[in-house]
Amino acid sequence: MSWYKPSDVGLATRSKLVNLGYGARLFLKLLASIGSSFRRFGLVRDQIHFLGNYSLVIIAVSGLFVGFVFGLQGYYTLQRFGSSDALGLLVTLTLVRELGPVVTALLFAGRAGTSLTAEIGLMKAGEQISVMEMMAVDPVQRILAPRFWAGVITMPLLAAVFSAMGIIGGWVVGVLMIGVDAGSFWSQIQGGVDVWKDVGNGIVKSIVFGFAVTFIALMQGFEAQATPEGVASATTRTVVVASLAVLGLDFILTAMMFTN
Repeated sequence: MSWYKPSDVGLATRSKLVNLGYGARLFLKLLASIGSSFRRFGLVRDQIHFLGNYSLVIIAVSGLFVGFVFGLQGYYTLQRFGSSDALGLLVTLTLVRELGPVVTALLFAGRAGTSLTAEIGLMKAGEQISVMEMMAVDPVQRILAPRFWAGVITMPLLAAVFSAMGIIGGWVVGVLMIGVDAGSFWSQIQGGVDVWKDVGNGIVKSIVFGFAVTFIALMQGFEAQATPEGVASATTRTVVVASLAVLGLDFILTAMMFTN
């Protein structure tokens, strides 16, 4: 007995294609809004404060503890090969290349992304967006665009904070607690980290993740059903879709950047 009809499969496929097309058009519209958004930079600045400042504590504390763990695990791993002096290099490369951008993006999706989705969804449920459209005010330009560019700007800054706190955490564990030579710790970092290849590629990753996570959060909120259940469901989808997007993009970017 068939549990589905061919027409149901076609309808579901068509619906997904329509959603993809709508998402692509919305993304292009947000990219085109860069001029108008930065002419009213006060709106973007307020959202940078909202997204960045309120996410700063969790980013900094998480980076510090990740540095603690990598300092401890890295030391015992390198000690087996007689390379414990390279602890600083190991911690720094791991953070600026991978963990800094990736973990920051995942935390950003869980903290700021859900806030964006809930905020936009509640505005839709309260018919504020409909009222703006009736007043000939484009909600994409007035509501979505400032938040979109604020997220893109905020993500690399938070990733830098995460990496810096992680390096400090690795120094605390490696140098102060275990006894690795401080001069070797910092000299290995200075000699082994390439500004453009390592730090620069990490910044590129964080910018791409900023585009992806912020857009997903805004689209989920903008397309949420105007009910409490719809807003809650959209918030959950933001975390799931954004996390999967970050991990998938990380693999693609790593394959492009570091497989020479």
